[in-house]
Amino acid sequence: MPYATEENLTELALKQWEACHSPRLREIMQSLVKHVHGFVREVDLTQQEWLAAMDWLAKTGKLCSEKRHEFILFSDVLGVSMLVDAINHRLPSGATPSTVMGPFHIEGSPEMPMGANMAEGLGGETCFLVGTVRDLAGKPIAGAKLDIWQADADGMYESQLGSEEPLLRAIFETGTDGKYVIRTIAPPGYSIPMDGTVGDLLRKTDISHFRPAHIHFLIQAPGYETLITHLFKKDGKYIDCDVVFGVKDKLIAEFKKMPAGKTPTGEISETPFLVVNYDFALSPAK
Repeated sequence: MPYATEENLTELALKQWEACHSPRLREIMQSLVKHVHGFVREVDLTQQEWLAAMDWLAKTGKLCSEKRHEFILFSDVLGVSMLVDAINHRLPSGATPSTVMGPFHIEGSPEMPMGANMAEGLGGETCFLVGTVRDLAGKPIAGAKLDIWQADADGMYESQLGSEEPLLRAIFETGTDGKYVIRTIAPPGYSIPMDGTVGDLLRKTDISHFRPAHIHFLIQAPGYETLITHLFKKDGKYIDCDVVFGVKDKLIAEFKKMPAGKTPTGEISETPFLVVNYDFALSPAK
C-alpha cells in the first residue's frame, strides 16, 4: 500500500473500508469516509479545531444515560433525526405522521389502567387525553399499547429532576373498542437542556433553543407499524420555530378548555380542565 499523502488519503481510506464483511456496512462506511474527508477539506479544518471536536464528542458521550441521550439531542438540533424519520416513515395516506423520539424516552415505564392519572400528586393544569387508536380503514385496534411521556408544568423531564420514581410516563393499553382516556397535566413549551454540550454549542449562535408544548406517544400494536409521535398544542408558543423541526400540521391538536363538571373519566372536577381529543391511525406492518 502506498504511503498516505494529502492527495491520496481519501482514496486509501476508501480502499481500506472495502474489507467490511457486510455490503451494507461497506456502503455506509465508505460514504462516511468520502463525506467526512470532503468536509475536512472544504472547511480547511485546523488541528486545534479537530481536537476540540474530539473533546466535545467525548464530553457528549459522558452525558448519555438510560434517562438522557445527549447525542440524540445533537442529532435533533441538526435536523438529522427528522430526516431519518422522514426517509423511514413514508406513510400511506391517512396514517398519523411520526416525529422525533427525543432524548428523554425511558424503557420500562409502569403500566397503568385506562383512565388513571399519570400526573398523580403533581401541580399543573389538569388535562385529559381521549381518542381511539384505529387502522387505516377506521376500525378500532384492540390491545394497542400507548407509551406516553412528557415534561412537567415547568418544562422538566424525569431525568432533569433526578427523580428516583417514574415521573409523567406510563403505558396504557386499549380495550376492544380501541379507545383511550388518560389524565395528566398540560405541558408548557420549554427550552431543550442547555446544561450539556449541545447547550454549549447553541449558546455560540442565535438559534432559538425552545420546543412548543407537546406530549410524546410511542404506540405499538401487533400487525401494525410502530408509531413514534407527539401531540402539539394548537397556537402554543414556539409552534413555528421548534428547534428540532418536529412539528407537523396533522399533529397539532386543540387543548380545549372545559368548565368545571364531569370529566372524560366520569369524575367531577371542581375546577376547569383541558381535553385533547385525537384519534391515531396506524399503518399495517410492512
